[in-house]
Amino acid sequence: MFIGFRIRLTQWGSKSLGDQGYSPIEILRYYYGDDMYINTAEQISGIPSSYPGTELRTGSRGDKVRQMQEQLNVIAEVYSAIPRVIADGIFGAMTTEAVKEFQSIFGLPQTGVVDFPTWYKISEIYVGISRIAELR
Repeated sequence: MFIGFRIRLTQWGSKSLGDQGYSPIEILRYYYGDDMYINTAEQISGIPSSYPGTELRTGSRGDKVRQMQEQLNVIAEVYSAIPRVIADGIFGAMTTEAVKEFQSIFGLPQTGVVDFPTWYKISEIYVGISRIAELR
């Protein structure tokens, strides 16, 4: 005797509902019912963006360098051994030293280069320290 089943959220089912004009929240409610609480926000700020695709090193410039410098400065508020840097988007000697110290503290190879593992460790620690992952 079959008593019941639970509809599982699947890629194809979600796509089909999206194609029918359902919003993301309506799709969730379709699968999980109306008795769940969904919190929405107009805008979320401070969330780290994904790895830039290339290593950041001495001589690198741009928004990704500035973002990483800003995150390191927030981390340096708690881990005072990390030198604070000017968040100017220019990866110079002070940024290299700050990255090396960060890498030393968190068990990464001390290259001074922000590679994939270093980028995500900076993001992880930044999120934990800044508490942007928590609702306030």
